[in-house]
Amino acid sequence: MKLFKGIFIFTLSAAVAVASLGALTRLVQPKYDGSEFPVEGSFTAEYYDETSEHDVLMLGDDEVYENFDPICLWKEYGITSYIRGNASQLAWQSYYMLEDALKNETPKVVIYGVRALTYDKPVREEYNRMVLDGMKWSKTKWDAINASMCKGEKMIDYIFPLLRYHSRITELKEEDITYYTAPRKVTCNGYYMRIDTLPASKGADKRSVKKVDNEVKFADRPMKYLEMMRTLCESKGIKLILIKSPSLAPGWSDAMEQQIVSYATEHGLAYINFNNLKKETEIDYETDTYDGGLHMNYNGAYKLSTWFGKELKEKYGINDHRADKKLAGVYREKVEWQQKIIDAQKAELDLYGEIRNY
Repeated sequence: MKLFKGIFIFTLSAAVAVASLGALTRLVQPKYDGSEFPVEGSFTAEYYDETSEHDVLMLGDDEVYENFDPICLWKEYGITSYIRGNASQLAWQSYYMLEDALKNETPKVVIYGVRALTYDKPVREEYNRMVLDGMKWSKTKWDAINASMCKGEKMIDYIFPLLRYHSRITELKEEDITYYTAPRKVTCNGYYMRIDTLPASKGADKRSVKKVDNEVKFADRPMKYLEMMRTLCESKGIKLILIKSPSLAPGWSDAMEQQIVSYATEHGLAYINFNNLKKETEIDYETDTYDGGLHMNYNGAYKLSTWFGKELKEKYGINDHRADKKLAGVYREKVEWQQKIIDAQKAELDLYGEIRNY
């Protein structure tokens, strides 16, 4: 009897210790709320709060998550969609985001933003963390970390983040507790929205980038993961669409364009370069960008999504789900949530003349 009692007490103590360690680890990890670390670091984790599947899944970096609005796709066409994107999300990270998502759902269409193919190696640890910390643990996350680590990074620091962020234990504040118990939601189905406007004519300083080498060739590594994306979609009967978002910078050369056109043609994929659809989408860089032509504001994202939604409906047979009472209820809450963000950003613009907390 004493032996069983001892085993029970040991097991209970171990469970409490593990739970306490887990809670402490969560507390010392970066607080992606904009005050200390960029809000983009919260994007990955938000996907796991979804309660319904999606007809369309979008993957990529800021050229995707800042330019397309899944809530617009629902309101205009009844299309269910989600964007799994992050700041500087590399091709291999997008592949593993796809692999992760396909464990729980099988969309009809996957859309990939090809601008990220210009990066052939990890940028820095901070970007890796923003993309990967929020992923649920699985072999997929393990593989994503292995593919992404910069020189000097260690897998053990991802498994036990407390080892990496232990110095923050003495710096914990009340906000850390709040963030742990009720993390701030910042996207609308993965779309990071901005309603303010900075016309291209006034934002030239924000577009100061190096001239693009017109002879550049996409490296083997990102192209390898694009091919893995393609074959994974093919194996699941999913249509893969490649896109280049509209942008005045960074540059997109003729050589880059031709490589994507050739790849898409070779594999029978659709490729849409929105830079060539200014008339069709009615994009105006004086009214539809919040940073001088790099990304769309809410007005621009709505225009792009309205055009794209029609394309998805007519060419890919994506159904209108607005008559589905269950989904309509889910998306009613999402529409209301987006309106709250719009109202909050309007209030900040009225008060400060700029958006500070979103």
